Amino acid sequence: MNEKLRKILQRKKEIRAKLNAQIEGTVELTDEEIKALQGELENLNEEEEAAVEEAEQDEQRKKAEELTKRSQNGNIQLRRIAKPGEEIGDQEEERELTPAEKRQRGKDLKEQRAITVGSSEIIAPRHTAEGLTKTFNEVSTLVDLVKVTPLNGGEAYQRGYVAGYGEGGAQDDNTGDYEDVETTFNYADINKQEITAYQEQPKAVKKLADAAYGDEIVKGIGISIKKKLSKAILTGYKQIVGIFQNPNKFAINQNTDIGIASIDENTLDEIVYTYGGDEDVENDAALILNKKDLKAFKKVRYSDGKKVYEIVNNGNTGTIDGIPFVINSACKAISDTTTNVDDYCMAYGSLSNYELAVFSDLEVEESNDYKFKQGQIAHRGDGFFGGNVVAKNGFVRVKKAAAQVDEG
Repeated sequence: MNEKLRKILQRKKEIRAKLNAQIEGTVELTDEEIKALQGELENLNEEEEAAVEEAEQDEQRKKAEELTKRSQNGNIQLRRIAKPGEEIGDQEEERELTPAEKRQRGKDLKEQRAITVGSSEIIAPRHTAEGLTKTFNEVSTLVDLVKVTPLNGGEAYQRGYVAGYGEGGAQDDNTGDYEDVETTFNYADINKQEITAYQEQPKAVKKLADAAYGDEIVKGIGISIKKKLSKAILTGYKQIVGIFQNPNKFAINQNTDIGIASIDENTLDEIVYTYGGDEDVENDAALILNKKDLKAFKKVRYSDGKKVYEIVNNGNTGTIDGIPFVINSACKAISDTTTNVDDYCMAYGSLSNYELAVFSDLEVEESNDYKFKQGQIAHRGDGFFGGNVVAKNGFVRVKKAAAQVDEG
């Protein structure tokens, strides 16, 4: 490997490390910085391709000179073959492609374009636009809003919480004893669970200069793991305990669950005033729901046609009459006719009442060895996480109730 190519590969490695750190959240880059790094990476891809071709040409030239020298000594006779069984002379040999022509042909092949094979077989190219069109958001921000505790190298731990307080009384008239009271405590188990992701890409894709396919694949590993965690917070996943689960020892008492058959003008009040203790209306809570139910809130009208709820949308989050909400597709929808009675559909509470433990950093590895023969590059990512509700009745959970039958 020549010095020029070595410097190009080293700089590409540094840029990918910065972009990966941005994905993992260890470094914060502005949109302008990300765009500049991606632009530099595209230029480096082109320079790498040119450097590789230049190195290959140098190697071929050296081999040709050696063969020519040996031919002149009577050891080897050089010849060109047009097709099996037919030799062509020096005057009939095909013109050697220039470096620019070779570079364009290589780019066309990598982008799956048709190329000109001969003067009688000219095929119109299929053009490929520069850049990549992004898809819709697939990760709920819930995973970023709950309490996150880094515990690198840990195995498991318990989070204690207050379960209740006693109530004082008068001194006993006979014994003089004070009223017995008790402050009770409990704890939530948070155990380690590995989350993994794996995907492959053709080696040629990594060299594409006009679209950062390789970087997007690495980014996709991190997104896929985050996507799993955002749903596990609600439905659970193996060792991760979700808000909608009912394990034997759990901070949420099932008797606090409420059932709602359909979303109407009273739904939000029913949820808000059910949550919390008898002495307060909590003001730091958020509603977690399906997008279909958010639409149902939007469609509720008074008899005069006026909207009941004022909804402010901000992507994955927003407010309903000032109450914060977070959309999460792991919630089933009350408004969906396919949702069964007693299915959990919403949760309302302080998001800090759910603790997500990070037992290790997310690692993404790349290998060229596993499917070397097929020209595939393998990517795999893994991390260890845990989670549980860490406050007594930290959320009120909303089930779908059976529709009321009008007997009249």
